[in-house]
Amino acid sequence: MDYKYIEQLLERYFAAETTLEEEDILRAFFSQKDIPAGMEKYRDLFTFQLTERNEGMLGDDFDARMLDLIKETAHDGKHAPTVVKARVITLNQRLMPLFKSAAVIAIFLTLGNAAQKPWDASWNDSPAGYAERFKQQVDSIMVTPIQAENISDMPVDSTKANEVIPKD
Repeated sequence: MDYKYIEQLLERYFAAETTLEEEDILRAFFSQKDIPAGMEKYRDLFTFQLTERNEGMLGDDFDARMLDLIKETAHDGKHAPTVVKARVITLNQRLMPLFKSAAVIAIFLTLGNAAQKPWDASWNDSPAGYAERFKQQVDSIMVTPIQAENISDMPVDSTKANEVIPKD
């Protein structure tokens, strides 16, 4: 038998130039029992589509079978369906992480600002009052005007820079 026409159809098929009718001819040809050995390698390509059409389709009773299966698993107790309720999330709940992070930043800034201030109440005193208190606390050390300026922010007369303030 001459298989030239089938070979031409195969060439056109692989070049994507065949019509649907010609592809049906190829499927019908390769679904026969007797095929030349040289064309046996193409059999699965054309018979696969025919077998998948029959096997791959879902039956009319598919939905009913799935619903029965779901009902069985729900009634056996092991696989009870879980009811999931939708939660309503308010704007406050969505912004709560932002509020928390803003509060943490405010606390850090407040603590950082407080750490830069002296802890005793004398920082409200005038520079002269602070220097007087320091002179009273350090009664065994002689303080120079430059040291007093560094301690109390009092202006110092540079002509008296080497003088020592006598202790009382």
